[in-house]
Amino acid sequence: MKKFSLPVVAVTGLLSVSGLSNAGTLEDVKKNGVLQCGVGTGLPGFSIADEKGNWTGLDVDVCRAVAAAVLGDATKVKYTPLNAKERFTALQSGEVDVLPRNTTWTLTRDASLGLNFTGVNYYDGQGFLVSKGLGVKSAKELDGAAVCIQAGTTTELNLADYFRANGMKYQPVVFDTSDQTVKGFEAGRCDVLTSDQSQLYALRIKLAKPDDAVVLPEVISKEPLGPVVRQGDDAWFNIVKWSLFAMIDAEEQGLTSANVDDMKAKGTPASNRLLGVEGGMGATLGLSDDWAYQIIKQVGNYGESFERNVGQSSPLKIERGLNALWTKGGLQYAPPIR
Repeated sequence: MKKFSLPVVAVTGLLSVSGLSNAGTLEDVKKNGVLQCGVGTGLPGFSIADEKGNWTGLDVDVCRAVAAAVLGDATKVKYTPLNAKERFTALQSGEVDVLPRNTTWTLTRDASLGLNFTGVNYYDGQGFLVSKGLGVKSAKELDGAAVCIQAGTTTELNLADYFRANGMKYQPVVFDTSDQTVKGFEAGRCDVLTSDQSQLYALRIKLAKPDDAVVLPEVISKEPLGPVVRQGDDAWFNIVKWSLFAMIDAEEQGLTSANVDDMKAKGTPASNRLLGVEGGMGATLGLSDDWAYQIIKQVGNYGESFERNVGQSSPLKIERGLNALWTKGGLQYAPPIR
């Protein structure tokens, strides 16, 4: 078993925050004419801005979908980049209206922060990224390793649980942002970088030599990632929740940004309800009846979003896996829109 020396490093503390309820978010967004959306500080595939300040990613598409549903325009979004320690405070204080920032749904966060998770837009699990030069093939060989980790995340707790359960020791090297963790890893501050596997693949492509690093096979946790809103505003909770469900349901029905106009003209009973041709589904959410049509037309279905941001059409080339539709062996499933 490979042994590692334990360097002395400073460890950043966790942030403690308290809950705050706020009602009337829909009215505020309509009045302001823009959706305030909290996103990551720059994670390829999930939330990243180009040199012109244009944001893209799987999480960004949730922002765009909600804006399309509420304002009829997916571009009416103001993106606020937030690190892991800032994210909940920004949502609780009203600085942002929704937080689709690769955030894990847990009991503590659901019950004690005054927040509600609205669904899962990416099923993930924590893993480990190591340099191929270490010759490590399994996480069970990491006894004594220095581990780069981001503060204020479930990753810290999962890491402690995993090493304790396997009778191993480690030295945490804690940073405030994911960018800092990958820079620390590349600079040799640590032997291992741990995070959600999706984030590891995204951070790996930021390395000067991505092919020199490998993600180990172990997945040590469940990390259901999804959008978050404040408690106390059920109407807004429903809108964000069903905006995500509309994208998933559209993929199941075969509705895409390219064919949605044709399907609106000659659809099935199910697609007619989703696209607002019949059923009055929009009114139940306080939206126009074409709310889901606007999402699909401007943003696309869930499969389209996955493919272009993190799937085979992206640099990450992540397989659908658990994020495939339930009809194709995955976990993505939307309740009936009826």
